[in-house]
Amino acid sequence: MAITWRAVALTALGVVAVLLVPVTAMVVGWTVLVVLLCGVDVALAASPREVAVSRAVPGAVRLTEQARSTLTLTNRSRRRLRAVVRDAWQPSAGAGPNRHAVDVRPGEATRVRTALVPTRRGDRRADRVTIRSFGPMRLAARQVSLQVPGRLRVLPEFASRRHLPSRLARLRELDGRTAVQVRGAGTEFDSLREYVIGDDVRSIDWRATARRSEVVVRTWRPERDRRVMIVLDTSRTSAARIGDLPRIDASMEAALLLSALASRAGDRVDLIAFDRRVRAQVAGASGPRLLPALADALAPIDPALVETDWPGVVSAIQQRLSQRALVVLLTSLEPAAVESGLLPVLAPLAKDHMVVLASVADPEVAALRAQRASSAEVYDAAAAERTELERAAVTVRLRQRGVEVVDALPDDLAPRLADTYLALKAAGRL
Repeated sequence: MAITWRAVALTALGVVAVLLVPVTAMVVGWTVLVVLLCGVDVALAASPREVAVSRAVPGAVRLTEQARSTLTLTNRSRRRLRAVVRDAWQPSAGAGPNRHAVDVRPGEATRVRTALVPTRRGDRRADRVTIRSFGPMRLAARQVSLQVPGRLRVLPEFASRRHLPSRLARLRELDGRTAVQVRGAGTEFDSLREYVIGDDVRSIDWRATARRSEVVVRTWRPERDRRVMIVLDTSRTSAARIGDLPRIDASMEAALLLSALASRAGDRVDLIAFDRRVRAQVAGASGPRLLPALADALAPIDPALVETDWPGVVSAIQQRLSQRALVVLLTSLEPAAVESGLLPVLAPLAKDHMVVLASVADPEVAALRAQRASSAEVYDAAAAERTELERAAVTVRLRQRGVEVVDALPDDLAPRLADTYLALKAAGRL
């Protein structure tokens, strides 16, 4: 039984009466009256256990977007249900006002809705639904908490999709589907055209020239139907917070933008998330099914506080790829981790495939390097400078092994990686 403010006010009114007439019988009598009225009120309240509750929740929603949890309450008791219903969720589900007043006649039903604006990726789960049923005087109430399961999958935000239209325009230029003529791009034969000054003489088609009265050259386009394997590192280095979000979230943004672009280019995109085991994988999805499959697979992934098993990563890649492909490693450019784990096993991977390593840079390091106001800031700047020099040295060693390195701030990583993909495709290196 729950006591309401009205019962408290009624009791306080009795205190005033006792102060005016300080008689023991008055105190006992008033207390018995309040308890009796509360008991009667509870007895006349509809039983919350006779309320059938069902929940409807969307299957998925993108991070920062709004969803709704809808509860349907059916009053199966013979009394009128006057109640407050609380729809509880995990804090990170971002539930708005979740207490709803309802008034339902016997045999009827009503719906209440709770707005959800999630603040974290992953599966956000509903807690219990609490029903507090009041009597007609609203002095006291009967209360019960029911388990009504509900799950909302929160997908990555994919804020980098704003960069997609400009990259698709550049892709159309490479493919020759616009009026822009790109000379020497790609490795697949496209068509013949008349020679103009500035064309590479190596593109002249001598047989076609012999059949015509003019010099003609071959035009090329980037190869299509290539393989793109994206490897998302989910180890301890991906748990570091860069700004307000973990490093892994920026890597996911880059993976989604690259996947959308490569899919529109006609390439086949696969993804694995790996630390010491495969945490998620997407293979065989294409066209409009690719991005939903990727977002759903990436949504529940959180970093694991373990070191990456790079030999296991290379083995997993080689098992999945039977031909030359673009392999994108979304990991940290942390010198110690790269030198001890990745570099020793990189040679066979870079020999068989085009490898790109994409890493998120920390903007706080750049800020520390610029500060010189005090001795403490000078020491911090020296440490930040040393860190950058070590990252630069590792970058040089990676490039010596044929690996393209993309090191950018969180908001710039996705477009920079997309630009690298377009540059490789334009140069015919995929």
